[in-house]
Amino acid sequence: MTDQKTLCACGSGARYADWCERFHLGREKAAAAEALMRSRYCAYVRGQIDYLVGTTLPAVRTTDLWVNYKSTADSIQWIGLEVMSASQGGAEDKTGKVEFKASYIQDGERAMHHEWSRFRRSAGNWYYVDGVIKET
Repeated sequence: MTDQKTLCACGSGARYADWCERFHLGREKAAAAEALMRSRYCAYVRGQIDYLVGTTLPAVRTTDLWVNYKSTADSIQWIGLEVMSASQGGAEDKTGKVEFKASYIQDGERAMHHEWSRFRRSAGNWYYVDGVIKET
């Protein structure tokens, strides 16, 4: 059961029940690439592996994708998200890019993941395509 007062990990400032939960439960689809990226970050935090796989562009899914996402979710404690910029990725766009920094703890060490993620809209739904890791 979701704590109705819990802020969403995505950094939107909204409660989880009012923001990413609707995407995770399939009640709504993210209307923009940035919203999808935020909801995917929150899915990592909450260990929602099926959501991560389902929002990855089918053409780039690998047979071990679920296992890889699960391994990452189990080994990393995500502790913060900062969206640096977004380009395109709106309702009329077919592609979008989102630059973000995500703080995490792994093996007791604090670190930062800095990425430019690429997204594609297909049949009205946004999907994660891939990302380029930035050195920080």
